[in-house]
Amino acid sequence: MLHNYDDQILHPIFSATSGIILIISIIQYSYSIAFYDELTGLPSRRALKQDMMKLGINYSIAMLDIDFFKKFNDTYGHDTGDQVLKLVASIIKDVNGGGKSFRYGGEEFTILFPGKAINEVLPHLEELREKIAKIGFAILGKDRPKKKPKNRTKSSNASKLIHITVSIGAAQKNEKYKTPDAVLNSADKALYRAKKKGRNCVCR
Repeated sequence: MLHNYDDQILHPIFSATSGIILIISIIQYSYSIAFYDELTGLPSRRALKQDMMKLGINYSIAMLDIDFFKKFNDTYGHDTGDQVLKLVASIIKDVNGGGKSFRYGGEEFTILFPGKAINEVLPHLEELREKIAKIGFAILGKDRPKKKPKNRTKSSNASKLIHITVSIGAAQKNEKYKTPDAVLNSADKALYRAKKKGRNCVCR
């Protein structure tokens, strides 16, 4: 535009194009902020509410919660807790069975299964639970150097491997729970049953 500044035809065309590109970029950025969780990259609770309105006649909903997450944060710090949230999110976003994952808030996640009965989604949720439980998470010691040293020495502050577990509650639309909000609440109650049962399990 600056190169052809004196051109009375190209100048307004370039100016208008630049303005359109800027507006589109702002809209895309605003949408990303509103509908995606910045930390995990998953769709946010606002996106969940919109997708719940689009659910058809049959569907199931699952609520997932990281076990003992508050204790984990208190022990290892919020930065490490954020890394755990990212790890769990990276696993549940690829859930099988046609599910779509969302970050509900805090250490809770929601998975929608449009067109699926609960008996169809339970094996996929169990598979997801097992996958998370098997993956170790490395906790780095405070004195651990950022760069790998040439000479290895044993240290009490070396990284240690811990395992994260999740509890999952699931529910489906039926005669008792006829709306998405009712099914979501039912899944949340099932989640608490999973925690009372001992955590690291799936309840319906």
